[in-house]
Amino acid sequence: MGLTKQYLRYVASAVFGLIGSQKGNIVFVTLRGEKGRYVAVPACEHVFIWDLRKGEKILILQGLKHEVTCLCPSPDGLHLAVGYEDGSIRIFSLLSGEGNVTFNGHKAAITSLKYDQLGGRLASGSKDTDVIVWDVINESGLYRLKGHKDAITQALFLREKNLLVTSGKDTMVKWWDLDTQHCFKTMVGHRTEVWGLVLVSEEKRLITGASDSELRAWDISYLQEIEDPEEPEPKKIKESSPGIQDSHEAEDGTLEMDEAPEDRILACRKAGSIMREGRDRVVNLAVDRTGRILACHGTDSVLEVFCILSKEEIQKKMDKKMKKAKKRAKLNSCNEEEEDLEVNVKMTLQDEIQRVANIKTSAKIKSFDLIHTPQGELKAVFLLQNNLVELYSLNASTTGPQPVRTNRITIGGHRSDVRTLSFSSDNIAILSAAADSIKIWNRSTLQCIRTMTCEYALCSFFVPGDRQVVIGTKTGKLQLYDLASGNLLETIDAHDGALWSLSLSPDQRGFVTGGADKSVKFWDFELVKDENSTQKRLSVKQTRTLQLDEEVLCVSYSPNQKLLAVSLLDCTVKIFYVDTLKFFLSLYGHKLPVICMDISYDGALIATGSADRNVKIWGLDFGDCHKSLFAHDDSVMFLRFVPKSHLFFTAGKDRKIKQWDADKFEHIQTLEGHHQEIWCLAVSPSGDYVVSSSHDKSLRLWERTREPLILEEEKEMQREAEYEESVAKEDQPAVPGETQGDSYFTGKKTIETVKAAERIMEAIELYREETAKMREHKAICKAAGKEVPLPINPILMAYGNISKRDIFNVYFSLSSELEESLLVLPFAYVPDILRLFNEFIQQGSDIELLCRCLFFLLRIHFGQITSNQMLVPVIEKLKETTISKVRQVRDVIGFNMAGLDYLKRECEAKSEVMFFADATSHLEEKKRKRKKREKLILTVT
Repeated sequence: MGLTKQYLRYVASAVFGLIGSQKGNIVFVTLRGEKGRYVAVPACEHVFIWDLRKGEKILILQGLKHEVTCLCPSPDGLHLAVGYEDGSIRIFSLLSGEGNVTFNGHKAAITSLKYDQLGGRLASGSKDTDVIVWDVINESGLYRLKGHKDAITQALFLREKNLLVTSGKDTMVKWWDLDTQHCFKTMVGHRTEVWGLVLVSEEKRLITGASDSELRAWDISYLQEIEDPEEPEPKKIKESSPGIQDSHEAEDGTLEMDEAPEDRILACRKAGSIMREGRDRVVNLAVDRTGRILACHGTDSVLEVFCILSKEEIQKKMDKKMKKAKKRAKLNSCNEEEEDLEVNVKMTLQDEIQRVANIKTSAKIKSFDLIHTPQGELKAVFLLQNNLVELYSLNASTTGPQPVRTNRITIGGHRSDVRTLSFSSDNIAILSAAADSIKIWNRSTLQCIRTMTCEYALCSFFVPGDRQVVIGTKTGKLQLYDLASGNLLETIDAHDGALWSLSLSPDQRGFVTGGADKSVKFWDFELVKDENSTQKRLSVKQTRTLQLDEEVLCVSYSPNQKLLAVSLLDCTVKIFYVDTLKFFLSLYGHKLPVICMDISYDGALIATGSADRNVKIWGLDFGDCHKSLFAHDDSVMFLRFVPKSHLFFTAGKDRKIKQWDADKFEHIQTLEGHHQEIWCLAVSPSGDYVVSSSHDKSLRLWERTREPLILEEEKEMQREAEYEESVAKEDQPAVPGETQGDSYFTGKKTIETVKAAERIMEAIELYREETAKMREHKAICKAAGKEVPLPINPILMAYGNISKRDIFNVYFSLSSELEESLLVLPFAYVPDILRLFNEFIQQGSDIELLCRCLFFLLRIHFGQITSNQMLVPVIEKLKETTISKVRQVRDVIGFNMAGLDYLKRECEAKSEVMFFADATSHLEEKKRKRKKREKLILTVT
């Protein structure tokens, strides 16, 4: 057996340079008891918690693989629900930062998450058009609601009633009765997609935002409250209130027919429309927790803020209008009665919902969140399109309030995509440059230590000594920066077109540039006298120019500085002698232009990456092509050799980074993590680190470990990953009584549910083995007439010598995949499980969990269980034990509740305070009342 070449594995180390990604929404979170200071933002597959006051990242909620698409904090502020692109939902604890609960039920990206008032239920909407209601406490799905024909945009629980209202891109708003899990009302008054909805005015009014410039308002009347069942049906409402803009009055007024038989719970009548200033669609529509402030924005950078008046304020307005009308009547000497005046003076929707102000941000808004401080100030936080978070404050109670920007998080990332990366010679500093700025990062702490403004950067490198950097720009300029001061030392017009590539000479005395003006220019470093000081400063001067027939895309020196490789737009790579600039070789074979290339440390090989998705490895001695590799599924954007080796990395538009062996022409490993096209990468001089940048605005650091990588194992792991992906795409297991395409079961088959079912089967088989072994042991002891020691099963020994009945406590733990795992389980194991349940229920342990599993098994295997005569006595015993034990548990809970109520009354009687109320909110309210009284006294005096 020959010697095998050993490779070392590269692993993901960190994600930095990203403030917030665009697919998810920003939300305020309560941390350390403070509200309005911390925000959670999606950051690719992670969630970052930012401190707005300090501008620091204080917590990272680690994701797995897929991008975050939706965030929702729990009402108690202790948890954060995170929805992902693959349809999974994880609930993180904000205290520990761990995500212990996972819900898998959707087949596409999560688009909406909303908790109910108590935080016990969570409604999720997805692009797969389904709405699922989850039991957060029990970690299980309650029911799946089907009815929408396109992606869900919003789902809201009603506080007082067990109802849910959802909106979708199918132009529908649907009302669901959660007691029966049925849609009892569909609102069809919209002509375009409904992008958002909110409930205001004590849930008596619904406001929806669509693809036009109107916010439609609908009055909700609950039929049980306003009418007697024996009374005749309510009459059809055809007209809106006078003075209200209604673009589709004939349709919108009559399509929602209150006398329809399905209107048995509530009726919706269009109250009118509020015109937005923006002409595009509503992107986000939200209301603060008090229900007083309504805000929305479109695809631009303006947030429109409205104030919803309370009943008292509306009555005051009505009184003022009546007074004015009476004065006007007196002036006109009209003898109108008060009843006629009241008919003429009506409150319009624009009077009830008033425009407060517009908040203009520095870039396009992607999402926002509102919070009302105890001081009466409105805080609005924005996640912007250019990787930026801004906080604005607004005092809505004053007349003509002006929004003020109070905080901004900018230093943690670039405003646009990073197009060039470089490592310093000591592997400590990382340079990243984008369209407007250059940032220097500390590799160990990942903190930005210097930010400098620049033009659109395309290429860069550290000058030897790591005190200056050189940038090549899209306008063809060379910019030289000093890192200590952060100043721009010099700008040189190097090329007439874009400066696509820079290559530092191996002797470190100069460099070469290639541009879109069909020329290659040679530059030397020199020291010149600084005009502002007596000391000399670094500068560059041009020495030679090589004129070519095509645009230059990439240039690279050979390590001995004898050859120069130039990639041209005609899909060839030409090799020239550096000293004489004579033509040496032409490397042709690519079908599309070569975007990137690099020469190995010994000058023997040159690797070229092209837009035709191939990487070719050539010999530099004769220009022969050693191998052509199909490297990526899209254009190869960057290629770099690892120093002192023939291994190289490639980055492609297919979001992957791949490592290759140029000697054996083998693919070593794939680094996956980016969610958009990768633009560039850099390998550290030591080869221990790789940094990459992507269109998702994130920078990722990859670190070389000491773990050896074996190619056969890597291929096996890749096959396993492909199998796991195929499992999720398979047909879902059939539920008896439901058709395959119309399943209302909340879970879905994943590799985790398959593994959980296998663990349950292992536990049952182990239980069978141990039971048979116990029988044999008793027979042996009886025959021998003495006690013989029983050999312990090694699996039970591994778990600490547990008994066979404790097996299920290890394998059969409470999880959100429990029902899905039982659904995959073959029926052959069900009889044993039922017998075990009987024993466990008699012991009185985990009654709730056991009943949940028992009822689910009975529901899905009802036909087979009832037709099996052997299971009749088992079911009879289960019936007796379950009823008696559940009654016992119910009695214990009732006794405990009564005891707690008694203790509460005793404590309230003694201390005369509300025992379970929030004392701080009461204290703040008292302080506000006291301040108001003091102000009144001062004004009177």
